[in-house]
Amino acid sequence: MSDLPSSVRALVADASGSESRLEIRSLPTADLGEGDVVIAVSWSSVNFKDGLASRKDGKVARIDPIVPGIDLAGTIVEPGSSDLAVGESVLVHGYDTGVAHHGGYSEYARVPAGWVVPLPAGLTGRQAMTLGTAGFTAALSVIALEEHGLTPDAGPVLVTGATGGVGSVAVSILAARGYKVTAVTGKEDAAEWLHSLGAADVVDRASIGDASRPLRRETWAGAVDCVGGETLAAVLASLSYGAAVAASGNTGGVPVPTTVFPFILRSVSLLGIDSVQCPIERRREVWARLADDLRPPLLDDLATDVVELSGVPEALERILSGGNRGRTLVRLR
Repeated sequence: MSDLPSSVRALVADASGSESRLEIRSLPTADLGEGDVVIAVSWSSVNFKDGLASRKDGKVARIDPIVPGIDLAGTIVEPGSSDLAVGESVLVHGYDTGVAHHGGYSEYARVPAGWVVPLPAGLTGRQAMTLGTAGFTAALSVIALEEHGLTPDAGPVLVTGATGGVGSVAVSILAARGYKVTAVTGKEDAAEWLHSLGAADVVDRASIGDASRPLRRETWAGAVDCVGGETLAAVLASLSYGAAVAASGNTGGVPVPTTVFPFILRSVSLLGIDSVQCPIERRREVWARLADDLRPPLLDDLATDVVELSGVPEALERILSGGNRGRTLVRLR
């Protein structure tokens, strides 16, 4: 057994009162949660889901209080029942991390062995968190589209919510694989940055069409949608015959006001992307590809901000208000 400290420094969201409190506390090591693998956390990241988990009205956290942080990277302190070695670099995301189990905004994390991914060769812990759940979801989206038959010569590919974590990584991966990417954003000052990631065109989200129209001109050979709601409905209505959209987000709303016409008249497909319960072997395979053929060429440019634990509350407010661009990293040590 390692000589763990009796308590660790962590950012705790507490909704036990009339309002949520988000504060740095000394958390007893014994209270880190169930699991047999202990990780010294070096890096985490800021995600929309973390913002929701930190709020009483977010309806995401399933334990209270909770240490948010759905992503973490660090080194093994206690390997437990895993086949990992003390000091080995690893990452964890998904499953109950930061939602029903204390997450990455802590100096140490204790998790089940079945949640742990060895850090692939060629990625640092910082780079892994630049990708994080967002990059993993983007990779799953690209893989799903290509397994559906998408190729670079099929035509332009649309990415909605392009300045967010999933969207920005998707733009970068698709462009590097030879696709002509149209990035959709509501941020007027983001065009130059999106072009630097590889976007061929940058358009305002209002330009992708009226969601009330069941069918529009066939435009997109495929799409990655990180928004949902009316945006997803408009994308479905403008996909080319036989095309697909990989959908993973709901920041634009949960209901999708569409019709059966895109599906029965144009044979389009809606591919649901879930990164939370993805099986661990599939998870490890995708991370290996993120270090290889799916690695964004300008990976470090996707990290637009780095904060210490004390800066996380402000970063969470920023991402919840839609003011974030790219990926915000959290440095724990």
